[in-house]
Amino acid sequence: MAAAGRDVTFLVRERRAQQLRRNGLLVTSPLGDVHLPTPSLVSAKDLKGGYGLIIVSSKSYDLDSAIEDFANGMDAESRVLPLLNGMRHLDVLDARFGPHRVLGGLARISSTLDAEGRIHQLGPFNALAFGSRAGSDTAIDDVAEALRVPGFDALLSRDILHEMWEKWVFIAAAASTTSLMRATVGDIVAAAAQDIPVRLLQECAAIAAANGFPPRDSATQAGLAILTAPGSAFTASMLRDIEQGNRIEADHIVGDLLRRAPQVPAAPLLATTFAHLRAYEARRKRESSAS
Repeated sequence: MAAAGRDVTFLVRERRAQQLRRNGLLVTSPLGDVHLPTPSLVSAKDLKGGYGLIIVSSKSYDLDSAIEDFANGMDAESRVLPLLNGMRHLDVLDARFGPHRVLGGLARISSTLDAEGRIHQLGPFNALAFGSRAGSDTAIDDVAEALRVPGFDALLSRDILHEMWEKWVFIAAAASTTSLMRATVGDIVAAAAQDIPVRLLQECAAIAAANGFPPRDSATQAGLAILTAPGSAFTASMLRDIEQGNRIEADHIVGDLLRRAPQVPAAPLLATTFAHLRAYEARRKRESSAS
């Protein structure tokens, strides 16, 4: 959006601001690189109201602090477009700003940030879906116009909640599969253990269906194809975070999904995975305290 000349300001903390002032904002991508030498930056302490659209792309465990950082940038007409996985962030944002100001949204992209602050896109898929959660899209034509620029697909959805649930089902199954097995999809298939991602996808889909959002066949088949592909190097970002000793979104992506299950134990393999992820978090906390 910034490269296309839209009026974009990046709300960043001081360490990130220093990186961006030194190196600019660099995105490497198989679809074409982007380099912004002097992106427009603002810090939370200097933020003032008047921004029409606030795009929230933090990790779930940073949501509360992100809200405190961007709240001063909102005025009576501002809207929030969160791109987090799962659903609980909508409850948090609704409670703070009101549901009429919070859109639904999701990003379909795989990327990582290196030590120098450069963003690397890891695959060719590159899309964003957004929409009014009330089902009407007439009130966000201006949002759609702002987002439609070359370089990625911005898709206005009339059923954004259903799409968000479908992505949540896939993300939860993918994160659970690769984190539980500590392996790529190809390695899991080579171990003749592809029944694990299949069962996890089924358990996640059953919870979504119980909440009124059964994944459509196209989404289910696409998820199965990714999670059972022989030789695939695919892993969820949660596994990459575990391997690097980082914080993970276990509760937001897996735990919250389990809490929405109609009965216990409705998803035994997913519950086992959540216990596995919590054990990682406990060990990480213990080792961090010891050091």
